[in-house]
Amino acid sequence: MSIGIILSAPMGPIGILCIQRTLNHGRNAGFFTGVGAAASDLFYCLLVGLGISLVIDFIADHVNILQIVGSIILIIYAVYMIFHNPVSQIKENIDQRDDHWRHMGTGFLFTLSNPLIMFLIIPLFARFGFPLPEYKFYHVILGYACIVLGALLWWAVITFFVDKVRTHFNIRSMWLINRIIGSIILILSLYGLVTGTIAYLQQLDII
Repeated sequence: MSIGIILSAPMGPIGILCIQRTLNHGRNAGFFTGVGAAASDLFYCLLVGLGISLVIDFIADHVNILQIVGSIILIIYAVYMIFHNPVSQIKENIDQRDDHWRHMGTGFLFTLSNPLIMFLIIPLFARFGFPLPEYKFYHVILGYACIVLGALLWWAVITFFVDKVRTHFNIRSMWLINRIIGSIILILSLYGLVTGTIAYLQQLDII
């Protein structure tokens, strides 16, 4: 469970997205975004746990390209968040039920676009001694289930507290929060794009 919490706790783009969706759409939207992120974390944990060195080597060899692509995706979403009026989102929520599958899907893809998380999972697995060769099959299954449970616990707590203060925000403040959060994601993504591009050009001996 500690591994799941540690993987989810850093307030990166997916954490900011969960907060934004909780404020704009309600707790369920934020939580199911976290569910998608937890599913992506589980996917990468399985890759590490199964020892798929081919995938890890590919990520290590193409880390700069992956960082550039992931940054571009986040930049596009940040621009959308900054200029999209939350009033239309709220009207959609009144007329329609929340699309939990869409929230889960975007949460999964956002987290999946950051394969560098595998380099956090590896030392965490080493630190907690999971999985060990002497583990039985059901031990491993239980371990992965607890990792997901820890991640879901984190997202449940975060969305619970954010939802409690949600009623104190009006339409205008929500739009302002959208712009602030979008700007934060944009700055982080631009930084990732610049550093990834510089590292890639240095790798090609262009600069």
